Amino acid sequence: MKPWLATLLLIGVTAVWGWTFVVVGSAVAVYGVMGFLAIRFLIAGAATAAVWGRHMTRRTLCAGAAIGLILAVGYLLQTWALKTTTATNAGLITGLFVVLAPIIDRLIYGARLHPSAWVAVGLSLIGMTLLTGRLPTQLALGEVMVFGCALAFGTHIAVLSHHSSRHEPGALATAQMIGLGVIFVVLWPLTEEIVAPPKEVWFALGLTGLVASALAYTIQTNAQRVLSTVRTAVVLTLEPVFAGFFGFLLAGERLGPSQVLGAALIFGAVLMSEFAPLVGRRLRRQKAIEQPTMVTFGPRKPQTLHESKDFTEHLEIDDIESLRRD
Repeated sequence: MKPWLATLLLIGVTAVWGWTFVVVGSAVAVYGVMGFLAIRFLIAGAATAAVWGRHMTRRTLCAGAAIGLILAVGYLLQTWALKTTTATNAGLITGLFVVLAPIIDRLIYGARLHPSAWVAVGLSLIGMTLLTGRLPTQLALGEVMVFGCALAFGTHIAVLSHHSSRHEPGALATAQMIGLGVIFVVLWPLTEEIVAPPKEVWFALGLTGLVASALAYTIQTNAQRVLSTVRTAVVLTLEPVFAGFFGFLLAGERLGPSQVLGAALIFGAVLMSEFAPLVGRRLRRQKAIEQPTMVTFGPRKPQTLHESKDFTEHLEIDDIESLRRD
């Protein structure tokens, strides 16, 4: 797959995800949340298993199911929240997962955290306050649940990034879909009466199960084979933008001036969390390359900084890999 095609397909995925905020909100207004999620991910699990099931191992199934549990928390909170908050707010607040993921990665795995991440967190909190019209301590229940969803999605990204290389990606995605389906099927009779979905909900189930889950995760898995993590994450930041667009187009949702500013701050925080570390790495790499030549006498020693065994101490892993490619 060509990088330009992978990027285009991934943009299509974010458009579908943004669209589903409106579609799911309408569906759960007439049908139970747990039943909707159970059927959605059973459809997704069956579809992905048909494509990737032959690569499944017991180890991958167990790992995917465990990771899927984190994803289940996010989807559960998000779908419940859509009963009480707008699709636009839900989409924009959910987009904070891109900011939260590196922080969670730092807390769980000790990964280095770029200083811009803290600035992004501050901007996102201000943006969320302007968007909702309330301080973080005064958020409505629906908005708190959406923020919890963003935390879960951020945790999912951090955990998945440390385990995806150990498994076949398509099989791991399938295991997650199956795990999600099983979790929600178990919870369904414990929280709601089991009833068949009304006919007006089946479109939402088909869209979210086949397109927004099965097809979307398959596209993302294949796209990330040719796209970098940073480029993928930047493309995914379009999801809240599409959520706001479809909320305006399909549900007639409107944002006031302060809410537009809040949405812009959230989107800016998301972009900062992705681009600032990239710019920093390029500057450090350029500075290292421009170091003066070291001249020595006697037995031959490294003549340039590039040849020095200490060169790697000046760069991060990503910088070294980039130099190798250069």
